[in-house]
Amino acid sequence: MPTLTWRPNGEDRESHAISKSITTIGSDASNDVVLSNKGVVGRRHAQIVFDGRMFSISEVDNKCPIAVNGKQRRKSKLSHDDRINIGDVEMLFRILSTLGRQTSDPITQSAIEGLRQLQTFSAKLMAHEKLSDILDELMDSVISLMGASKGFLVLCEDGRPEIKVARNLHRENVEDAISQMSDSIVSQVLETKTPIIVSDAMNDTQFRTAESVINLKLNSVMCVPLLERGRLLGVIYVGNDSIKGLFEARSLDLLSVFAAQASMVVQNALLLDDLRLKNKSLSEELKKQRFGEIIGNSKPMLEVFRKVEKVATADVSVLITGETGTGKELIAREIHRRSQRFGGPIVTVNCGAIPESLMESEFFGHVRGAFTGAVSTRAGKFQAADKGTIFLDEIGEMPLSLQVKLLRVIQERQVVKVGATKPEPLDIRIIAASNRNLSDEVAAKRFREDLFYRLNVVHIDLPAVRDRDDDIVLIARFLLKRYVEEFDSSAKGFTPGAIRAIRRYHWPGNVRELENRLKKAVILCDGTMIGPGDLDLGEETLPEILPLAEAKEKFQQEYVRQVLAHNNGNRSKTARDLNVDPRTIFRYLEKA
Repeated sequence: MPTLTWRPNGEDRESHAISKSITTIGSDASNDVVLSNKGVVGRRHAQIVFDGRMFSISEVDNKCPIAVNGKQRRKSKLSHDDRINIGDVEMLFRILSTLGRQTSDPITQSAIEGLRQLQTFSAKLMAHEKLSDILDELMDSVISLMGASKGFLVLCEDGRPEIKVARNLHRENVEDAISQMSDSIVSQVLETKTPIIVSDAMNDTQFRTAESVINLKLNSVMCVPLLERGRLLGVIYVGNDSIKGLFEARSLDLLSVFAAQASMVVQNALLLDDLRLKNKSLSEELKKQRFGEIIGNSKPMLEVFRKVEKVATADVSVLITGETGTGKELIAREIHRRSQRFGGPIVTVNCGAIPESLMESEFFGHVRGAFTGAVSTRAGKFQAADKGTIFLDEIGEMPLSLQVKLLRVIQERQVVKVGATKPEPLDIRIIAASNRNLSDEVAAKRFREDLFYRLNVVHIDLPAVRDRDDDIVLIARFLLKRYVEEFDSSAKGFTPGAIRAIRRYHWPGNVRELENRLKKAVILCDGTMIGPGDLDLGEETLPEILPLAEAKEKFQQEYVRQVLAHNNGNRSKTARDLNVDPRTIFRYLEKA
């Protein structure tokens, strides 16, 4: 049993057995370990924590210094025979205290082995071992440690006890365990949260009629609760069918301490198993809601997917529009993947990233000597996409001079290199994309109308993330899983607060912004759950939730301004279109 040993003010040595997950140390009488030197020791000075794998000591606040093995620490992992200094008191921490016994004492040796087993179980949890295998091994160890012939692990699920493990001395499962274990011993421990020891169960006046005693023919019985921070997880039940009086008070103490430490291992195992099941369920759900590399199940995205499926097999030009970061290139690649050209290349060109002076050469290629620096003949992007698809991203950035030549390529399906005279035939499909409204660009004479109609045979408009209902949460979980693997992070999921913030935020940068915030959060977060702070989504960044009447008024005011602009400022026509009194228009304009 882990202990702390010290000599207060030169008096006789004192010892404290550590049997709780959190052991407090301080001068106040409410602590588990009370040190009387109030001038140096704080009321709540330090605490020793067992997390199911190891012990550690930490300051309660920075005004209460501690030292471990002569070095001042705010928090430190503890090992056997570590020296802890608190004020002028030196304490010795031991994983196992002899407490007057020699280490050859079988109870002492069992305690050592029990702690080793708990450490092994914790390591296996981190190695993603199956929950059932870990619990089987846990009960096999308890049976061996206590000299029992049978052991049962009962866990509370939805308020009802369920037998999770039933094992015998030969590491085999006990058949028909449910009918054999439904009895008063387990019920009493579950109700009182107090351990029970029955030395001669067959002749015990209270428990000799218990079903487990009768069915399993048990002579010696012990049953202890599994408590995690006061919450009842279940019980450990062990029995021997051949020896009376096998278990004594020291045995019950050992099993109680083992159960107190094992409860944290069991709780962690249950939480990890639940998390794995949720992750598996989430992965299956994501598969159902994926369209190639695109994730979405909202009504606007389902309409996009329907269009993609239909247009992919028709070898026509497609224009994809949408805000930056909505996934236009992913849609283009999905159209190519589902088309008959999938065996050919898909070449992506960012029209906004190429200097105007180099555009024609980049697009159509050049021959040697066509201009200064043209030391060899080179094919352009269009030739590279032959027998496949060319994706012209940000087509609205293309200068008018090149738009004329692009129009000719689309019409004639052939291209002439810069400096050449002989045309080369092309077999390509053109998919273009823009975050601009190309109709407005045509009206402003910044984009050729004839080219617009050539590209816009089929138009796919991608909705912004804010208009995609619950898709944003699906995308966030998918990206989290990807970045956790990429950056080897300990993050497992989002807190409820983070989910609410993700839903409320406007996401002006759409999925691209979500990617950037998630990468930062995964790299910098300290815990296993990502909160709104990790995503930099504090209340000040989230849109204000207005009372319904105020929100309605604000919408109406904005809508009146939009219709008024559509009518070139004609207030009378706007009033007629909106079917309101002209004075209503004046009222909204006065509020602007």
